[in-house]
Amino acid sequence: MRVVTVIGNRPQFVKAAAVSRLLRERHDELLVHTGQHYDDELSTVFVQELGVPRPELELGLGRGTNSEQTSRMLGALAELLTDQRPDVVLVYGDTNSTLAGALAAAQAGLPVAHVEAGMRSFDRAMPEELNRVLTDHASALLLCPSATAVANVEREHVAGQVALVGDVMVDVALLVQPRVRSDVRPLDEAGVQPGQYLLATAHRAGNVDDPRRLRRLVDLLRALPQPVVLPLHPRTRARLQAADLLDALGAAAHIRLLPPLGYLAFTALLVHARAMLTDSGGVQKEAYLAGVPCVTLRDTTEWVETVQAGWNVLVDLDADAALAALERRPPRERPALYGDGHAGARVVAALDRLA
Repeated sequence: MRVVTVIGNRPQFVKAAAVSRLLRERHDELLVHTGQHYDDELSTVFVQELGVPRPELELGLGRGTNSEQTSRMLGALAELLTDQRPDVVLVYGDTNSTLAGALAAAQAGLPVAHVEAGMRSFDRAMPEELNRVLTDHASALLLCPSATAVANVEREHVAGQVALVGDVMVDVALLVQPRVRSDVRPLDEAGVQPGQYLLATAHRAGNVDDPRRLRRLVDLLRALPQPVVLPLHPRTRARLQAADLLDALGAAAHIRLLPPLGYLAFTALLVHARAMLTDSGGVQKEAYLAGVPCVTLRDTTEWVETVQAGWNVLVDLDADAALAALERRPPRERPALYGDGHAGARVVAALDRLA
């Protein structure tokens, strides 16, 4: 079977680490990088760190609005699929690359397999939510990470086959976390000690593109009571500079601004952090898998199980709520919500059945 896999950002590189190697043992895979994230630290570094196969094609389509990106990707991928005529197109997650890959394949009459199908925040103002819903309804095979995801797509009466495979991020966490728990070099470089700092990320358009919400984000970070390690996403840095807020953030003595990090360095900082503050869906889940309490800088999440389990608190950009959340102790138990670390193998097995 010939598979075209479409990826375009950091989480998708990480997820591909759990699938592509196993897939290539049985099938012919062409890995296509749309270039949605064009910063090397957010993309090709994962080829080196996680053993993801280097993409055979890089389209370089990362700039512009969501609509502009998706349009350019759709045109380029439609032409590529006409040339390649794969048996299936594999997409991950909820990005513009995901939607463009799914639409291009469906319009070409090719089956789509969607890894991480069924996740829902039920917030249609989020571009990612639209991408998830549209991709699921275009897919022939919906590869769900949790029972909640299965229930979501069954309630929506999707046309494709639904398979509960677990979460491929569990596979990667089990591989990487033991390697980085003894690595304190990223902590030394940030000037922090294990358990005595907070790790933060922010990049969602809803938080950083609106100057008023961006100011609230800066005020929240400045109000935190412990050292804060903040790797700055290129989008966030640009918005802070445009709003004349970057210097104010950097001037706070307790905030350590870092450039984008590779996956291993970021995971080392995560596993040793007192808590994680983020607006990223993927990082919420990574924090859960690392056993690190998470404070989510949004008022909705697609990873509702982490909230229900008591390991994640939604605070939006309310500084007082964030401070209160940091005082909470997580439950002693951390259920295995997303599987046992063999999701990649189950994805490949489900593709075998689709063939």
